[in-house]
Amino acid sequence: MAQDDDPTRDSAPDLQILGDQITLQPRSYVEARRNDDQEPLMHNMARFRSEPLQFLREVSLYVSGTGWRAYDSVIGQPIFYSGFSEQMRNAVVSAPLLQTRISQLADRRLEIEEKEGWLKREDKDFVTKKAQRRAIIESSIQEAAEKMTNDMICKFESKTFIRGAYYLVTQLLTRAYHQGIHVSSEEVLRLRKVAEVAEKKKQSIIFLPSHRSHVDYVSMQLICYRLGLALPVVVAGDNLNFPVVGSFLQHAGAMWIRRSFGNDALYTTLVQAYIDTLLQGGYNFECFIEGGRSRTGKLLPPKFGILSFILDSLLSGRVKDAIICPVSTQYDKVIETEGYVTELLGVPKKKENLADFLSGGSSVLSLKLGRVDVRFHEPWSLRGYIDEQLTKLTPSPAALRLDLKTPESAAIKQKLLRTMGYKVLSDINNVSVVMPTALIGTVLLTLRGRGVGKSELMRRIEWLIARVGAKGGRVAHFGNAPLSDVVERGLDVLGKDLVGVVQGLAEPTYYAVDRFQLSFYRNMTIHLFITEALVSASIYTRVKLGGGPAHQEISYDALRDQVLFLSSLFRGEFIFPGDGLVVNLEKTLVGLEDDHILELKRNEKGKILSIGLADEERAAGRENYDFYCFLIWPFIESSWLAAVSLMGLTPPLEQNDDIWIEVAKAQNTAQLLGKTLYHQGDLSYFEAVNKETLKNSYQRFEEEGIIYVVKSKDSKVPPRLRLASEWRPTRDPEKDGALQPSGKLWNFIERIASSRREGKNRRDGATVSTRVLRLADELGSRLFEDATHPESKADAKLSDEEAANVKRAVRAERRRRRLEGRAHL
Repeated sequence: MAQDDDPTRDSAPDLQILGDQITLQPRSYVEARRNDDQEPLMHNMARFRSEPLQFLREVSLYVSGTGWRAYDSVIGQPIFYSGFSEQMRNAVVSAPLLQTRISQLADRRLEIEEKEGWLKREDKDFVTKKAQRRAIIESSIQEAAEKMTNDMICKFESKTFIRGAYYLVTQLLTRAYHQGIHVSSEEVLRLRKVAEVAEKKKQSIIFLPSHRSHVDYVSMQLICYRLGLALPVVVAGDNLNFPVVGSFLQHAGAMWIRRSFGNDALYTTLVQAYIDTLLQGGYNFECFIEGGRSRTGKLLPPKFGILSFILDSLLSGRVKDAIICPVSTQYDKVIETEGYVTELLGVPKKKENLADFLSGGSSVLSLKLGRVDVRFHEPWSLRGYIDEQLTKLTPSPAALRLDLKTPESAAIKQKLLRTMGYKVLSDINNVSVVMPTALIGTVLLTLRGRGVGKSELMRRIEWLIARVGAKGGRVAHFGNAPLSDVVERGLDVLGKDLVGVVQGLAEPTYYAVDRFQLSFYRNMTIHLFITEALVSASIYTRVKLGGGPAHQEISYDALRDQVLFLSSLFRGEFIFPGDGLVVNLEKTLVGLEDDHILELKRNEKGKILSIGLADEERAAGRENYDFYCFLIWPFIESSWLAAVSLMGLTPPLEQNDDIWIEVAKAQNTAQLLGKTLYHQGDLSYFEAVNKETLKNSYQRFEEEGIIYVVKSKDSKVPPRLRLASEWRPTRDPEKDGALQPSGKLWNFIERIASSRREGKNRRDGATVSTRVLRLADELGSRLFEDATHPESKADAKLSDEEAANVKRAVRAERRRRRLEGRAHL
């Protein structure tokens, strides 16, 4: 058939949507499929140079709004009509919640003016003057609120604009990701049905996607447009609101919010009023559960800011219900990974601007980054979830007044937020697919030796695919294309800057060129195997000792204690299964036994007594056991590095006062220590100096009371920290105050080290402790010098108010941990 006679030419090349029917088209990037439930959403579009007439034809179809491009009869509340923004702005600024806040702020201002003598009660016309002054204050606050609202709200005004925006963005995206956006037809059919019900009930669908790239929200908008769903309003940081681009994004769905609200009560209430208005109107909504983009490839812990507003809308009764839809977005290759590496190595993030955006956009046109896979978890009712959780949390949920601000309601709300956040992350992991590039990166970084032959690479990828399937995960599939072709395609997408190949040998041999950047793709699989990795690293405490199989066995109790320690250490780093430690441990051990990796010795009642490596695994050179260890070792190494850096926070002998160190400087010093130790051979993994992982470790140390952190009300004063007195190591006065490798902190470091990968430079523990401690102490002494320097930006000592706040925070944190029954480090 001639190209011009092809009936699919003027409709969706891969997914045709007609009313309630979704028809899968035969044209696609991939060949015939094992099953037809996943299809690419968009095909490459005509280019001006190669197909000028077809290009102009496509543009005219979008401008005229022909067929599905008209974006008519969408499922959801009406958007893209003249006057939408004004209607939304009026609804927000007239919201009772906001008007009450304006009245409260006016009252506070009047109280201040009375105290300062601007208004005097003894004046005969005091009441009149006060009323007039109140009117002026309320008017100025109202005017400020209207301006902030106008700057913040999304402006869905013009269908012509959104058609053109869709065409422009699709042109860019399908050239960078030349194999399109892929979705599951089963999932999008389900989503459309949910959207139809939500439209009738005037309920919002709240999309909560993972966040690895700026492409996340672009792909989400494209999918909703192409599926005929009302576009969601997307929460976006105002750092992207720069000239031209900011206005474009605001009209395409962006809602601008500040990166930090501080103590601005008006702005906080304004955001709540806007979210209330959106959810009351049944408008779709999107925010990123992780807050910012993940620079490491794995999911970040949930951020509760916007979730808190959403939850408050329902708990207060201002909104009846909303639908939650967790979304996973996976990439063959993420555009920003090179920039992420420089950030994680300590280079300050560059502020977004129009010049960089335009130059970046032009370079995107020449990229070949493979495909994007977007998966939608089954949506669920937020009201139903809240009711279910409240039944678990309290014996009489109906009697609770969560709309009132009491300590009890605040504690319950925090528990709801936390459980909801981690449920969403778990849902995202459950529907995520593993891309070929993630398989390749994982295998290359979990093998011993400099490189791997092609046949061995294929064998290990086949093993990994089987393990992903056994763990309930999904691998992005490519129909009947042989695995060798899929791997070749993945290698091409990663490129020679990440994976090199040595030719002229008996077989092509591949090696990791940039291990740091490649770790981003390895981390996309780690959530599937985190329990196996923790168990393997815990067993390694015995395996690393060497000797015969009996000598390398570990008792069940010792294993459980070390797994508990490591899982607590990484509580903020990974998303664990929600069944609890004992259940997860038993399940993992049995699974590893079934895979012939571990041998379990039981008593006559079937209770596990001890664990060791299986004979089959030893015969295979420990390759599968090592795989799990290699996954977790870089993170263990990073935690060890962060803990070692704390030794340097021990005050010098002559320092009697409590000196507080800037948090950012302490973390930068930990990173410098890590880089030095890596190049001196005391650190196995350069990924261990990852700024994000070090920051997470410091956060855990703060939660456990190992360090205290104080934040000033003055935004110009950076957060400061000091080592808790009970964790401070001692100094030897007879050896110039040298740090001694003993005490609570050193024992903590040694416990982390017991699961570290053994290295040739670390066999002599005494030598290492001397060398590493000396270096940590030298770097730490510079921190104390900087802190006490007259030109230091932050005061090295706390005010009385700050000291009192620290004491209260420490007591509250200890009480909270005790009540929650958390595992302690």
